[in-house]
Amino acid sequence: MNIKTHIPNLITLLNLFCGCIAVVFAFQENFLMAFVFVCLGIFLDFFDGFFARLFNVSSPLGLQLDSLADMVTSGVAPGTIMFFMLCNALNVSNENFDISNGNFWIALLGFIITLGSCYRLANFNIDTRQTESFIGLPTPANALFILSLPLILNQTDSLLVLGFLTNPICLLVITVFSAYILNAEIPLFALKIKEFSFKKYALQIGFLLFCVLIIVLLQVTAIPLIIVSYVLLSVVNNKFLKK
Repeated sequence: MNIKTHIPNLITLLNLFCGCIAVVFAFQENFLMAFVFVCLGIFLDFFDGFFARLFNVSSPLGLQLDSLADMVTSGVAPGTIMFFMLCNALNVSNENFDISNGNFWIALLGFIITLGSCYRLANFNIDTRQTESFIGLPTPANALFILSLPLILNQTDSLLVLGFLTNPICLLVITVFSAYILNAEIPLFALKIKEFSFKKYALQIGFLLFCVLIIVLLQVTAIPLIIVSYVLLSVVNNKFLKK
């Protein structure tokens, strides 16, 4: 038995394990630890593909396993986070969910993010157009966006941001938009840099430098700004820069 063939799948399962831990922390409303384990899962998600290519052991099983792991780490976890954010915004008790409370059922709409993630992951596996770049926002990026929101809420001194992130209507708009942008027919430029050529990869290099700068300046608040900038820059690139 060649142990190399199992290393990528083992890393994928560790990604899934991190996603499970993140969901547990989400139910404890420990949003920071949920964020940490989702980040760790996304980190492992990058390296399972890296080792599969390195060892030349890519397989249909690995592809399906990868999507199933991402479904938890980047699908169930952010949906759970949004559910609890809506519970807090709607004053739904998190200790004993009352199904007779109409607000409880509204809070469940946070799992629309999970549904959108599931559809995207299934579609990604059969969409041959997404081998080098993405169409629609990748689930890990969307997960980071959603999981950064409660952290920003806990740290912000801005009444505007506080009001926005505790308003159930605003949270539902974010939820629906999240599910939409995951599956939107919007080509997003690839962030992979295969050779050091500033002319060829000026967009990618410039964006990555922007990301580093804004993270240093704004820390966790930078995450949603980076995701939104990535989508907007891709739209501009599709309409103008490519021409």
